[in-house]
Amino acid sequence: MIEDAMLSPDSGNTQPAQANKPAQGGGKRRPAVFLDRDGTLIEQVHYLSDPEQVRVLPGIPEALRRLHEAGFACVVITNQSAVGRGMFPEERLHDIHLEMNRQLAEEGASVDGIYYCTHAPSVEDRTAIEHPDRKPAPGMLFRAAKDLNLDISASWMVGDLISDVLTGINAKCRGSILVGTGKGLTEKEAGLNFSFEKADDLLSALDLILGAGQGEETTRPSPPDQAEPHSELEGSAR
Repeated sequence: MIEDAMLSPDSGNTQPAQANKPAQGGGKRRPAVFLDRDGTLIEQVHYLSDPEQVRVLPGIPEALRRLHEAGFACVVITNQSAVGRGMFPEERLHDIHLEMNRQLAEEGASVDGIYYCTHAPSVEDRTAIEHPDRKPAPGMLFRAAKDLNLDISASWMVGDLISDVLTGINAKCRGSILVGTGKGLTEKEAGLNFSFEKADDLLSALDLILGAGQGEETTRPSPPDQAEPHSELEGSAR
């Protein structure tokens, strides 16, 4: 597993990931479920900075096990602007992820990679793209697909925020699913003109993901005009 792959807040240069990264280009590309962290995998804590506050949500280990059994990679995609804002050091983020991984392992579950972006946005609009790697931009998904030999067109994005579902749309994933275990949408965001799936939690989202099988693709709507997707990253990740 790639424990963490960090994308720098400004230049976008990739920092070293773990040494057990798989070789690129080997074998058939597999589908993935790209997963937001806070409010999707673990309890929502505002600017989580203490590993002792990490709580894996109910049903998450079972959901991850079932996704792996079905042949999906499970990859965490998370914005972490608190690091970019100087609220806590990057090393603390690694400690948080170690604790999350420990709790998952106790239940026989794991993730295949964790990608995070530390860029601190200048606006509060979660539909705006300010950096090619910060959600709702698709940069982290592109990087994970390259690192882990993933098929984005057969993959799903799952999260609790508008930026999560837009990331899946911008990356041209097979589908995006909004779960109800986190912050959810504002009234303004709920009125935006695009569509996505909804589920109570990740375990419920499995019915949509696994029920879709490998057959006909779901509809992938265009994102709002202000969220112009990036098609490539010029050798960068977050």
